[in-house]
Amino acid sequence: MNVLEKLNSIRNQEITAKENVENYIKVIEEKNEDINSFLEINKEDAIAKAEEIDKKIQNGEDVGALAGLVFGIKANINVEDFIISAASKTLEDYIGSYDATVVKKIKEEDGIILGINNMDEFAAGSSTETSYYGPVNNPSAPGRIPGGSSGGSAAAVASEMCDIAIGSDTGGSIRNPSSHCGVLGFKPTYGAVSRQGLLDLSMSLDQIGPMARDITGITLALDTIIGYDPTECTTLKWDAPDFTKIAQEVKDSEKPLEGMKIATCKEFKDVTDDNINEIVDKAISKLEDLGAEVVELSFDYIDLCLPTYYLINYVEFFSATRKYDGRKYGSRIEEVCGEEVLRRIKIGSYISQQEFSGKYYKKALQARSLIRDEINKMLEDVDLIVSPTVPKLPHKLGEELEPMEMYAYDVLTVIANLAGIPASSIKAGEVDNIPVGLQMQAKPQDDAKIIQAMAAFEYAN
Repeated sequence: MNVLEKLNSIRNQEITAKENVENYIKVIEEKNEDINSFLEINKEDAIAKAEEIDKKIQNGEDVGALAGLVFGIKANINVEDFIISAASKTLEDYIGSYDATVVKKIKEEDGIILGINNMDEFAAGSSTETSYYGPVNNPSAPGRIPGGSSGGSAAAVASEMCDIAIGSDTGGSIRNPSSHCGVLGFKPTYGAVSRQGLLDLSMSLDQIGPMARDITGITLALDTIIGYDPTECTTLKWDAPDFTKIAQEVKDSEKPLEGMKIATCKEFKDVTDDNINEIVDKAISKLEDLGAEVVELSFDYIDLCLPTYYLINYVEFFSATRKYDGRKYGSRIEEVCGEEVLRRIKIGSYISQQEFSGKYYKKALQARSLIRDEINKMLEDVDLIVSPTVPKLPHKLGEELEPMEMYAYDVLTVIANLAGIPASSIKAGEVDNIPVGLQMQAKPQDDAKIIQAMAAFEYAN
């Protein structure tokens, strides 16, 4: 049963919202000690909300577009009355005093917030090993990392602890763990979703988005959370399409991608392990079978992507963490944070200094413009660019990697954040029983084309 089918079953009183919540609570109680996906749940409030929804349905009253569906929320997105720690000791006692805009929208549509998902500390990581509350175990590849920084969210979806999880994506933090855990993840166009209430890692890069086990979970979430927010300056005034309708229309077509042109890039394959390329090539062939035309283009700036991304990330993260000084709430971040967070603060502080800003940060902004212009130029000729989501398989938990080895996970995902374009990950296959993701990228506000291709790929499998 996909998420839309479950939603309709709740509306039709074939199952109850309360049963849906209680089933997930049972799974969490059975699995979470091993996986460490949820940092906190509120069983009582979730059940009470479900009972309220069931009563409305029984009485023939209107209910919201997400009625009875269960959500997990990443620990850096404010939810009232939950501990919003960003998986850091810095904020271990900080209780959310309000709902982020995305959370408010989910609640308004009768989605049920069950709990808070683990993550890399302050979203600084690609493995969800830097959390103050311990690492997350990949349920789809036990003993390996789930990816990050939204690893707890992806693991919650993959292990069937919730219907949909909401994460944040700075340089792949939704897509990377979605790939490693074998679920779907979507980073919308920059500004499509309000970031009000997000404890951001890098303000010019961050975007909130959903993860789910099937395309209808992604589309139902997008239909709810996308939209202009007058309280958040980056949001777009965009009349977004009906994503759920687009995904459903694909079902009725024999060649759902006919007329769509898709590009691959040799440079993306060159930085990816051969066994992953083999799986992704098969997935791309399937897109051709569904009617897409596949062409190869060149991307000249692959070597610039990681250094550009991390220089910008360091500076913006350093700026964002200045509020964690221990005066208003929490502890002084430098005194209690982990190694990766401290590394980014120190480097960000260094390259923010006036004498170094022109040498590093301003150069990074110039390089970002080159990358954005190049990817947008490519997208003038094609509808989508497809590639592996992550160029290598997830390492084993506890395996020590040098910082640059860890950062290399992000080489194919940071492009979308630097350019502000939408991007997604969907399971392409497996290597030695470890999931491998196929990434899709499109022009700004062409999110619907990604949804169309994801839906076609899912329904063909």
